[in-house]
Amino acid sequence: MTQHLHQNQPLMTAGEELADARAAMIMLHGRGAAAVNILELADELDMPGFAFLAPQAANNAWYPYRFLEPLERNEPWLSSALQVVGEVMAEVNEAGIPAERMMLLGFSQGACLALEFAARNAKRYGGVAGLSGGLIGPDGIPRLYPGSFAGTPVFLGCSDVDFHIPKERVHHTAEVLAGMGADVTERLYPNMDHTINLDEMKFVREMMRAFVS
Repeated sequence: MTQHLHQNQPLMTAGEELADARAAMIMLHGRGAAAVNILELADELDMPGFAFLAPQAANNAWYPYRFLEPLERNEPWLSSALQVVGEVMAEVNEAGIPAERMMLLGFSQGACLALEFAARNAKRYGGVAGLSGGLIGPDGIPRLYPGSFAGTPVFLGCSDVDFHIPKERVHHTAEVLAGMGADVTERLYPNMDHTINLDEMKFVREMMRAFVS
């Protein structure tokens, strides 16, 4: 069944065992990459007390077309991907870690998925980091998401000339999430490639430290 296409994929982990962790980060990989790739960031972030969980997308992509396409064009894959994130979050929650000590981080297609999931499920999280991403869907669609982020720190980092992610969508995402009560930091890096830089890693580490210290 296509609607379950991401549901039976592996969940990769690093850091503390979930049962022993004080906080958790759910990490979402980009198109063409894998859970094991995004999990490599756990070594760089190196924060005691954290469990890192990275679900794997079927065929290494969360949805088949660009994130700017009409939403229905990326179905049923997008709904399946959003469901996976919710399932991992529920598993973390069942282990006794509340949303306030949970962080969502994604890169590229994974960043788009992380930001869209957070917007559709707004509450007080430990933090949300969208590295080279933005909210999913075409320009001009209404962003009538329910709920409030209640001061959740959100970090948006991207190149100002990213071929995949228009900087206008990063700005728009920042405006939408701030309007929902998020504490948004947006950084556009001049002429950067489609990658993750040290400044972004440093900022994410500070976000993590804030809710485990």
